[in-house]
Amino acid sequence: MQNEHQIVGIRAVIEAINAGKEIDKVFIQKEAQGDLMQELMKTLKKNNVNFSYVPVEKLNKLSKFNNHQGAVASIAPIKFVTMEQLVEGVLENKQNPLFLILHQLSDARNFGAIIRTAECTGVDGIIIQKQGSAPVNGDTVKTSAGAVFNIPICKVDHIKDAVFYLQGSGIATVAATEKTENNIYDIDFKKGIAIIMGSEDKGVNPSVLKIVDEKAKLPMYGTISSLNVSVACGAFLYEAVRQRL
Repeated sequence: MQNEHQIVGIRAVIEAINAGKEIDKVFIQKEAQGDLMQELMKTLKKNNVNFSYVPVEKLNKLSKFNNHQGAVASIAPIKFVTMEQLVEGVLENKQNPLFLILHQLSDARNFGAIIRTAECTGVDGIIIQKQGSAPVNGDTVKTSAGAVFNIPICKVDHIKDAVFYLQGSGIATVAATEKTENNIYDIDFKKGIAIIMGSEDKGVNPSVLKIVDEKAKLPMYGTISSLNVSVACGAFLYEAVRQRL
């Protein structure tokens, strides 16, 4: 079964993937078994499709109690671009691009809010990881106020590969992290640069922090030690805007 945003049922999901449908994420019932489920898992891994295991209650809610057979796929409302298409396309027309890398951001509403801010601040493209990232679904579209349709989004296998590719293209990388003495106002955002924001709970992975060009934090004066990731991202992006005025 299929509607505008979902594909319900194991066989339907397999056929959609094999047909090249733009699948954003597949939700699999925990401990589901059977030959057809094994075929689905092989298809997911072969095509490198993002998936996660969820309780049956989650699938019942997603499918509105249709016969999901243990699998529901979320159809992406947009077409993703490749890393090469994104970077080369932007560099053809702009010497100092502004990119945003979201490392395993898992909340769809935070994702949508960030996309909206990114579009408002002139970000040239957003890069996310295939596994572990928030799905581009109805919540994302709604929270982004439609901005998701106005900004290219790229999916990569590993964030580190994206960082190396950008650096090789002459674009600096800066990670938002409290594990540094540099604050946001020490960074030159006028040059071509990619800002890396980490997950809501863990931040930017230490392995990524090791390879970025610069690290920066937001000055904090209250008793709470961190900001919501979409708020922090907005602060970084508007500092870039301020410097580029």
